[in-house]
Amino acid sequence: MPAARNIAFMASDAPIAQDAGAELGRRYGNYPPEEADVIVALGGDGFMLATMHATQHLETPVYGMNRGTVGFLMNEYHEDDLIDRLEAAEEAVLNPLRMTATKADGTQTEALAINEVSLLRAGPQAAKLRIWIDGRLRMEELVCDGVMVSTPAGSTAYNYSAHGPILPIGAEVLAITAVAAFRPRRWRGALVPKSAEVRFEVMNPKKRPVMADADSRSVPNVVEVSIRSEPDIAHRILFDPGHGLEERLIREQFA
Repeated sequence: MPAARNIAFMASDAPIAQDAGAELGRRYGNYPPEEADVIVALGGDGFMLATMHATQHLETPVYGMNRGTVGFLMNEYHEDDLIDRLEAAEEAVLNPLRMTATKADGTQTEALAINEVSLLRAGPQAAKLRIWIDGRLRMEELVCDGVMVSTPAGSTAYNYSAHGPILPIGAEVLAITAVAAFRPRRWRGALVPKSAEVRFEVMNPKKRPVMADADSRSVPNVVEVSIRSEPDIAHRILFDPGHGLEERLIREQFA
């Protein structure tokens, strides 16, 4: 990226991240995000996602350094040579998912998700869902603990834990992955074009309540959830050379 003259440091609430933010601010200066050439996020993956959501209106690249417990989206933490690392960084552009969740009373909630949108059972009984792709019914009944739609960037997170596929970062597809599928037994999920609209219909929602979640923004008691990629929003994320998302996704599959 071009020379990073003005840097904004944003740190999670963890003491180790706060201390890092204070020290880096003393060394390099600390500008408001609106005036920065680059934003440096200090924390774990959760804070990185929160930073990207909070600053998406700025279109400013975000470079993460790991001061948390999970750091798949983060670079290693070093206090020295930060300017050189920023100028040499590789950029990846991510499009989020847009979730529209509808409740029984007709109210709707929209939210964006960089990793995945998930539907999870909210009671003792498994969820029963219908799956529509671009307005066409594709699965009459999925009985499961939950299901998610994941982006390539999020495919190594919750999706991978649920035995979903890891997707190359440039793949023009989304992964649909079930959590503990009961019927169809051990359903392996599906890949759909990135341009597709995925819609879940909750069957018998009073008896089998379901919540929807988009990057930790939760909506309880949903009856329908539609999900689609949002091409008009682009998150710019920076990585040290040779340690970008493409390399990390490949490495994860051979770990």
